[in-house]
Amino acid sequence: MSFDAITPAEIVAIKLSLRVATVAVLASLPVGVLVAYVLSRGTFKGKVVLDGLVHMPLVLPPVVTGYVLLILFGRRGPLGAFLEQTFGIVLSFRWTGAALAAAVMSFPLMVRAIRLAMDSIDRRSEEAAATLGASPLWVFVTVTLPLAWPGIVAGMMLAFAKALGEFGATITFVSNIPGETQTIPAAIYTYTQTPGGDAGALRLSLVAVAISLGALMASELMIRRSGQRGTRFE
Repeated sequence: MSFDAITPAEIVAIKLSLRVATVAVLASLPVGVLVAYVLSRGTFKGKVVLDGLVHMPLVLPPVVTGYVLLILFGRRGPLGAFLEQTFGIVLSFRWTGAALAAAVMSFPLMVRAIRLAMDSIDRRSEEAAATLGASPLWVFVTVTLPLAWPGIVAGMMLAFAKALGEFGATITFVSNIPGETQTIPAAIYTYTQTPGGDAGALRLSLVAVAISLGALMASELMIRRSGQRGTRFE
């Protein structure tokens, strides 16, 4: 097996994977912060159900998640047809659909990290701000978010690493189209099905390992910082 330089097609797959993972994280971050806050601070009926729905992509086969996305966001699906007719947005078999699939699959990891960071915050800090006349929204913006920031960054890094390696839901929803939806995992799969593709699969695997390891290390550092910050007020 020869190990040659990265090919132009592989560079395209790497760039597309980074693009998909970045968009997936940034697009899901506001919802992730809101859901994490509701699960951390909320006391309402159905909280267990919401928590279960958030973590459902972790336990479902990725192919099932991708199929559900195809039914809902395909051109003939209720949401897909609405988006196409109203805004001209097509998700199925497009890189934007790959970003959606990656966002759905990585969302539970993001929410979990952010929720843990919010759980570690000393409530007295929020209560002190409230007694000084701050509204709940202002307390959230000026107290909760800054204290939970390391956990938010950690959640983003975890979600990025997960989105970068997402395969099952992505290939089911948007297929494996070179230059459009062929991310690193899909390109590796193609190489494994091609005679003599071992070198290409190894090259992309090493790239994926390097990027994912960097994201996980950054996430671990932020989680530790979040824990240290949470104990300062104890």
